[in-house]
Amino acid sequence: MPLVSFIGAGPGDPELLTLKAVARIRRAGLILYAGSLVPPEAFRPHTTLLEERILNSASMTLEETHGHIKAAVARGENVARIHTGDPSLYGAINEQMALLDRDGIAYEVVPGISSAMAAAAALKIEYTSPGITQTVIFTRMAGKTPVPESERLAALASHRATMVIFLSAGKAKEVQTELLAHYPPETPVAVAYRVGWPEEACHRTTLARLAETIQHKKITRQALIIVGKVVDREALRDARSKLYDKTYAHGYRGSRHE
Repeated sequence: MPLVSFIGAGPGDPELLTLKAVARIRRAGLILYAGSLVPPEAFRPHTTLLEERILNSASMTLEETHGHIKAAVARGENVARIHTGDPSLYGAINEQMALLDRDGIAYEVVPGISSAMAAAAALKIEYTSPGITQTVIFTRMAGKTPVPESERLAALASHRATMVIFLSAGKAKEVQTELLAHYPPETPVAVAYRVGWPEEACHRTTLARLAETIQHKKITRQALIIVGKVVDREALRDARSKLYDKTYAHGYRGSRHE
């Protein structure tokens, strides 16, 4: 039976494509990829398909992408639907899966490495630092896609947890204003631009200078804004977990669950 695979291609670095994703791409008879966010170099080495069987969905509507998928499945072909990062975060896959459910087409979701994880690696930070924060909030500013009133940045900022803000670099001043409702102006902030791409750049600053930094670097899109004390690695040099504490050396390490 033909299978549609929603594949997380990671943030753009070809080496961050998972082995499972590679296997699905190799057996696909049709590839649909989000061209504005997924570079073809991330998956092209893993397929021998002709160019006409590799379609950029950036300018397509939901109905158009579904039409291509449905036609391929009717031909008995597997389909690789390639998204950036991990499909579970701002991947807009619910609406696509709803159409597949309606038409009785089998599908699966292959997880990928989110740009949030790649950004933490690039910055060499740990989002959940012992004694500092154990909570991470993934969110975005409202745009064409609205957010619930209870999830406005100002409301979420009241927790002062680590925050990773997607799809909002173009509204840096608004982001800064909303966050300053609860975070101090000196709160460490990082702006991670096009993580995993050749032009990757990470800029550390403070919340008070967030908008100024983004404007100076001429960043308008494809950037994450990371907010919280964990961004300042120097300030956390003495933070210690209990995982390797000699007091808990016996019986603790084996009980850790993630």
